[in-house]
Amino acid sequence: MHTLYRNFDSQAQIDAQYNPSLGLSDSSSPLDHYLATAQAARKNLKCVLDVPFGPTVHETLDIFPADIPNAPVFLFIHGGYWRAFSSKEFSGIALGLQPVGITAVVMNYALCPQVSVDEITRQARAAVAWTVRNIAHYGGDPSRIGIGGHSAGAHLASMCLQTLWERDYGLPQDPLKAAVLVSGLFDLEPLRYSYLQPMIQLDDGMIRRNSSAFGVRPCATPTWLTWGGAETSEFARQSALFYAAWAAIGNTGFLKEQPGANHFTAIHGFEDSNSNLCQWLVKTLHAPRK
Repeated sequence: MHTLYRNFDSQAQIDAQYNPSLGLSDSSSPLDHYLATAQAARKNLKCVLDVPFGPTVHETLDIFPADIPNAPVFLFIHGGYWRAFSSKEFSGIALGLQPVGITAVVMNYALCPQVSVDEITRQARAAVAWTVRNIAHYGGDPSRIGIGGHSAGAHLASMCLQTLWERDYGLPQDPLKAAVLVSGLFDLEPLRYSYLQPMIQLDDGMIRRNSSAFGVRPCATPTWLTWGGAETSEFARQSALFYAAWAAIGNTGFLKEQPGANHFTAIHGFEDSNSNLCQWLVKTLHAPRK
């Protein structure tokens, strides 16, 4: 029998693995949570919104400066399968980070199908470069920047870990001091056969260039790959696939699921200073500079 991808022979089978809303009793509740926490963050935390980092109107950053000088920084890239949401739904990640002395930066980017995944990857890399060069103006320490993302945002963060920063941007080769990749997509091949394809319009070249599990380079950034224990087996496999490639060339990282979490709740830890996510970033980013 002809298969579309691995052991999947129909779009319905792939959608069952990659559409996280299918298993929810109330598909609006994750967004309601994100909106409520985002509003609370913008209301209660110091913030500078819509800071441009690139030439297009969509390339902006929302910065939540920590209260300490020369604070470590965490750049967060939102999910939405490259075709939905904005930085404004994810301000809530600052709720756990800012109180523990980490400046939170939430990236906004253009969406498919108006732009391609290639272009969104370029924008993510541009956001990192801007943050390294400019975050000191907002009280951040450019030598202690972490990156992370959720779902498609984890994919974009992983593409930043592939980047040849010294060659292409004139920056230190490994400018990022920590990475947290939550429920990421690191092999894009199955998505071309999914309900997403009319919006994200993947082709062979785009899949090859942007499947980060197959382009890992030696990198000094400690990286945590995590996902919700209630997610489908394909989300678990995607993280394991990237981790295997990451570790195989000697990079530092670890793989750990979050028991009971689903695709949408797996990033709630960023809202809680006492969570494993926040405490790992505290430990990693607050480490003495070398």
